[in-house]
Amino acid sequence: MTEITYRSKLPSSQLTHKRGALQSFAVRLFCENPLGAFGAVVCLIFLFVAIFADLLAPYGFNQIMPSNRLKPPSWQFWFGTDQFGRDVFSRVLYGARLSITVGLTASLLATIISVVIGITTGYLGGKTDMVAQRFVDAWMSFPDIVVLIVVVAVVGTGMPQIILVIGCLYGVAGSRIIRGAVLSAREQAFIHAAQSIGGSNTRVIWRHILPNVMPPIIVLFTMRVGSVILVESALSFLGMGVPP
Repeated sequence: MTEITYRSKLPSSQLTHKRGALQSFAVRLFCENPLGAFGAVVCLIFLFVAIFADLLAPYGFNQIMPSNRLKPPSWQFWFGTDQFGRDVFSRVLYGARLSITVGLTASLLATIISVVIGITTGYLGGKTDMVAQRFVDAWMSFPDIVVLIVVVAVVGTGMPQIILVIGCLYGVAGSRIIRGAVLSAREQAFIHAAQSIGGSNTRVIWRHILPNVMPPIIVLFTMRVGSVILVESALSFLGMGVPP
């Protein structure tokens, strides 16, 4: 009976321990890196607004109110209204959902492409690395916005096309950063030790190389989110972004 009671209390103690660890991590983050913590809070707010735009928006995305055309900011319309009488604040909330979706998915795709190219070429080296890097150099020689406009004009507009095009564009360029981290990690003693005991290339890459290049991967992903949102906004301004 005592053992059953102890087991029934074990999950709650584990939950309390996890909560304590999470609280201590948050306190340490705010104390040691307040700017980074502030940025994390802003990102979480944007994510929350994008997810719950239906509940937070006071009006519909395309709700037209002809009697309230071109109203200035007020308590009723926080950001004013446009020429059709639509609430700008509500449209901004719904637009955040689109920006977050495109930003996260395209950045994730770009990071995956960068990791695959960077780790493969950096670890194998030789002719594979030389040929791949010359292709990356040629790819990076073209202005990003010009490549995007040409490709989008060919494949058409739409969210899947925009995500795919931006992801491939930034993924190939970002592989240089991952490759540099892999070249540094490849010369470490533990990598040579893993190779000397017969570790396959796949195992060495998965168990030793990838965990040691995670910091630049995380930084690359976070930097890409803002860049992707700005590029998507530029394409929408030119009439080649996600359709309204």
